Amino acid sequence: MAEFGKPDVIEEEVDILLIGGGMAACGAATEMARWAQARNLKVKLVDKAALSRSGAVAQGLSAINTYMGENDPTDYVRYVRGDLMGITREDLVFDVGRHVDSSVELFEEWGLPVWKQPGDEGKKLKDGGKPVRSGKWQIMINGESYKWIVAEAAKKAIGLENIQEHIFIVRLVTDKNDPTRVAGAAGFSVREHKLYIYKFKACLLVCGGAVNVFRPRSVGEGIGRAWYPVWNAGSTYAMAAECGAELTLMENRFVPARFKDGYGPVGAWFLLFKAQSMNAAGEDYQAKNYPDLANYGYDAYAEGHKMGTCLRNHLMLKEMKEGRGPIFIDTPTALKKLAENMTPKEIKHLEAEAWEDFLDMTIAQCGVWAGENIEPDKERSELMPTEPYLLGSHAGCAGIWVSGPEDVPGTPAHYHWGYNRMTTMKGLFTAGDGVGASGHKFSSGSHAEGRIAAKSLIKFALDNKDWKPELGRTVAELVEEIYRPVRNYLEYGNYTTAIDVNPHYITPKMLQFRLQKIMDEYVAGTSTFYQTNAASLKVAERKLGMIKEDSLKMRAKDLHELLRAWENYHRILAAEAHMKHIQFREESRYPGYYYRADFMNIDDKNWKCFVNSTYNRDTGEWKLKKVKYAQLVKPGPGEPEGIARPGSTV
Repeated sequence: MAEFGKPDVIEEEVDILLIGGGMAACGAATEMARWAQARNLKVKLVDKAALSRSGAVAQGLSAINTYMGENDPTDYVRYVRGDLMGITREDLVFDVGRHVDSSVELFEEWGLPVWKQPGDEGKKLKDGGKPVRSGKWQIMINGESYKWIVAEAAKKAIGLENIQEHIFIVRLVTDKNDPTRVAGAAGFSVREHKLYIYKFKACLLVCGGAVNVFRPRSVGEGIGRAWYPVWNAGSTYAMAAECGAELTLMENRFVPARFKDGYGPVGAWFLLFKAQSMNAAGEDYQAKNYPDLANYGYDAYAEGHKMGTCLRNHLMLKEMKEGRGPIFIDTPTALKKLAENMTPKEIKHLEAEAWEDFLDMTIAQCGVWAGENIEPDKERSELMPTEPYLLGSHAGCAGIWVSGPEDVPGTPAHYHWGYNRMTTMKGLFTAGDGVGASGHKFSSGSHAEGRIAAKSLIKFALDNKDWKPELGRTVAELVEEIYRPVRNYLEYGNYTTAIDVNPHYITPKMLQFRLQKIMDEYVAGTSTFYQTNAASLKVAERKLGMIKEDSLKMRAKDLHELLRAWENYHRILAAEAHMKHIQFREESRYPGYYYRADFMNIDDKNWKCFVNSTYNRDTGEWKLKKVKYAQLVKPGPGEPEGIARPGSTV
């Protein structure tokens, strides 16, 4: 039987490895199964968690945020471009837009309840059924079991024998004979003393975004409460960077405005229930502060223009900094107006829907309401911007630079160099949160993007069917590195009587606190109202350098701590990439998400471009560069050629 410090090593060779278990991984598994089986390709999916409740949709959702329906994919590109302040990979966004509806129609086929308009209740989307929309792109669902339904389809497609759960992949390994190619991956079981090493022709890296890089607003008994899932540790970005893949727009982050303390999403309340936000005096602070947006190239009074997400944050932060907070959402008035022409039975149903919005996906918000004696139909709730998150599938676009589709007109050569959704490393593909410069995919778009990547993975594997992977690192080296925290504990655990206080090691929990403090105070976290400058970033650079050194002294007294230690390794690298990119981009491209206090304006002349980076694992050095942005979809009426105005329409 394996000992804690001496794990059994299991080696396996497959054609394609899927790393992760969220929507993108499920989409890829569902799509590629029939192609792979018909061509005798061996595919394996490895997930840190359990597939049925893995990823950002784990707790469920009350809406699918990307569904075209009657909308045009080019208009979707304009929407995404505007919300992300004018810089996106429009080929990638368009590619998601033209395919996403087929994923949503599959979800309904598999059993997901989609709300329908009166008269269409029994009609499926694929047959022309009209969904209930909570916005131009969003449709309402009963989604508590959303992930369970999608995961079940993936399991049936790929086969349970080809799925390994509770295996945390922590390292990608390049090929011995070609360092520009990925050939393997290594990780460990979080339940048994086993270390797994896989060889493959190609892999899909889809481990989500990065949470708990910054100090959260929740403290004490609420610590660990966050808006995005806490198990997203930046593994996608860190593993890609360490094997040499190029990252893009890692300066971008998402700072959602949410119900305070419970982190409950506000979308359905604003879009479906038509609730309004206000300052402490009951004023419409957005209308009041509109003129300030002119500093960021936004004409608040132009017809058809809607504020991007970061600009809404900016108006809220301005109000709070100038002392007119707290900010509230007027839920009682919204429900009262909706109930004016309703029967008592319909009113009861409306109230149930207001609660179900959170019971479907953010149960903690209901707990906050109950714990603070708040009835949303009688009392307003506070809104507050959260701590920052790094992600590429929501209203953010951090991630990896990938090759796009070859059939989008006007696509420049530097947008397409190979297989769709392949990174700059041969054989390494990504989707969902992993794809940079292409936000607003959400759950359905991530699933569709996984399906897009699946076809490319199959083609790559078939094109390289005679290639034999050879790992550039030995098994002994991988075991030595992965189990380093365990050895730290076994060697020094008895040095002190209190095992958590030891001069020879640091606990993963304490190291994470230290990382969060650095990022919060120097890299535009909540404590500075999301502001930083060159001097602060220089301090962060030095402190992150030290914490990288000290991370080698993390301990793991059990498998759970080994998991936490490796999540920290990944978070530190994702944090460093984020800091380096903000340091390089000398402007405030995303006001409301972060501000360079020494470069407060948007500078289209010098910075209407992507910022890309590569990392050298051997030296620890980053190289950053500007990459030209290409507008592929023409502006809508009133949308200038400069910064693409948020919300402009065809």
